[in-house]
Amino acid sequence: MNFKDFVIEHKQAFLVILVAIILSPLFALAADAVGYSEPLEKSAEHLGAEESPIYGGILPDYSVPGIDSPIGTFLAGLVGSIVTLIIMLGVTMAIKGRRN
Repeated sequence: MNFKDFVIEHKQAFLVILVAIILSPLFALAADAVGYSEPLEKSAEHLGAEESPIYGGILPDYSVPGIDSPIGTFLAGLVGSIVTLIIMLGVTMAIKGRRN
């Protein structure tokens, strides 16, 4: 099965993912408006733990160097979603290939 056939077969799933990506900035704005923060970060702050990463990642803290915060966060999330989707498509196609 090629990529085009896979997309056609799973059109509804791709539509749901696309809608979630488009709506994601609204959830980020809502979280900022209510003062939401990550529970693990709050716990670490409460315990006095300090962050000392071994590897900061390609887009650390959902930011893109040189781009302002909301747009950088959206782009970092979009890149992460696309990479995850590509990996999962590859795994799914590999599993389907083994069955055939």
